[in-house]
Amino acid sequence: MTQQTSDDVLARMMALHPKIIDLTLDRMWRLLDALGNPQNNLPPVIHIAGTNGKGSTQAMIRAGLESAGHRVHAYTSPHLARFHERIRVAGDLITEADLTAVLDECYEANDGGNITYFEITTCAALLAFSRSPADYTLLEVGLGGRLDATNVVDTPALTVITPVSIDHQQFLGDTLGQIAGEKAGIIKRLVPCVVGPQQDEAMDVIEAEASRHHAPLLAYGQQWHVGPEAGRMVYQDEKGLLDLPTPNLLGGHQINNAGAALAALRQLGIADAHCEAAVTGAQWPARMQRLKTGPLVEAAENAELWLDGGHNPAAGTAIANLLGSMLKRPTYLICGMLNTKDIAGYLRPLAAQAEKLVAVSIPGETATLPAHETAQAARAVGMNVAEASSVHQALVDILAADPSARVLICGSLYLAGSVLRENG
Repeated sequence: MTQQTSDDVLARMMALHPKIIDLTLDRMWRLLDALGNPQNNLPPVIHIAGTNGKGSTQAMIRAGLESAGHRVHAYTSPHLARFHERIRVAGDLITEADLTAVLDECYEANDGGNITYFEITTCAALLAFSRSPADYTLLEVGLGGRLDATNVVDTPALTVITPVSIDHQQFLGDTLGQIAGEKAGIIKRLVPCVVGPQQDEAMDVIEAEASRHHAPLLAYGQQWHVGPEAGRMVYQDEKGLLDLPTPNLLGGHQINNAGAALAALRQLGIADAHCEAAVTGAQWPARMQRLKTGPLVEAAENAELWLDGGHNPAAGTAIANLLGSMLKRPTYLICGMLNTKDIAGYLRPLAAQAEKLVAVSIPGETATLPAHETAQAARAVGMNVAEASSVHQALVDILAADPSARVLICGSLYLAGSVLRENG
């Protein structure tokens, strides 16, 4: 008899609900109750929502906590190369045996009921966390906040809201205020909430929700400040000033993410030395990641090869700003996106930084935007455009014309995951 794998169980889970996204907590409460409510037996929880920067901020918080000697559970989504990346138990990626066991246990406890893939796999993560000793649990929201599957912990130790911008309008609302209201749904009564930089419309909603729950706010520009200074990063709050190296995660936007992480760590009582480790030791793949090994890099020879999974207008602006700050070098984009995204909004700020965009479809992804539609959108914002059948072919075409190019593969975490799997 062939032993089942985590992939086998995950494949069965995909058939439990017809919709990939269906925001409600009813199915979560039902299954969690059947599992003995593991969400009530977690180490202190830090719950992180926002449109951009959730993953980077979580990675920095984890780096700081682990530098201080704490064991940390961490849950994030989506994964890039392997599902196991979503669940880190006491500092280590969940093992294949443990993942298969908790997935199967959740599948059996669900007893054939309707439940989305994200909901049941979130239950599996919570179950795994509840059974392993640790000092903290980091939960990253999947989508929104108020009705997200992670929003099942009554009293977290801390909540964090990173910058909110327009994304996922079909699920969260058409205005920034509506989207901020969904993100602010993670705020809990009397629980401190760290808030990253926000537009006024979003901040007004967050402040109102915090006031309703009597939740103390630790907000950028009010209770804490952060910014670049003389090639370093300066953070300041009521506890004092930290003069730190700039984050090892690239981009000016990472300074703001680092500020939110530092505000969280200082609220938790983490010492200054470990705060420095948070900004210098965090690892977060596919966020302006320089690829240094693998078949694509070998094919590139004298070129620079970069990878980023950002996919909304705010991400496009952040990437464009970073490209503009780098040493001048002809820059080419290999871009694939999902059909649910604001394609023009993402590409518009990048137009001034790119010699050319080569559009691709995301392999194996049913929601991919076809390459010709990405090309059409890029052309509409003034970009020089071509199409290719794959990332590898796009790279070959670019390097044939410019062997020393800077090449950024971008547009989607799903495309980034495909690249990391093939280039591993």
